[in-house]
Amino acid sequence: MATNITDPIFHDEAKALAHIEASRWSGEPNCPHCGSPRVRRMEGKTQAGMFLCNDCRDKFTVRTGTVMERSHVPLHKWLLATHLMAASKKGMSAKQMERMLGVTYKTAWFLCHRIREAMDGAAPTGPLGG
Repeated sequence: MATNITDPIFHDEAKALAHIEASRWSGEPNCPHCGSPRVRRMEGKTQAGMFLCNDCRDKFTVRTGTVMERSHVPLHKWLLATHLMAASKKGMSAKQMERMLGVTYKTAWFLCHRIREAMDGAAPTGPLGG
């Protein structure tokens, strides 16, 4: 299935957040710390996007436990960077990522390394994997 890079999830933060939440939790968030489904979305401007577990009382976001954790890069840029790296036949340099995403080289380097690290474990296994 071909993905259109003009899709709103690659350019709109709210749509990117909704897409990642739907992909990760299928509409029913659960705590990444204890696994409990008893969570609630926190309210207010400062707590936007945060969830609170009713069992372990830990706070978390959709980024918790992913390569996007502890990053200030917007989610829509993460999605676009991941798509570009996965769709690129010959790989993607940080310099090219910098130009395509409109971020600094340091940010592009950070994104590339985190995504490559995540993809490293996803290598195919078996007689043709290598």
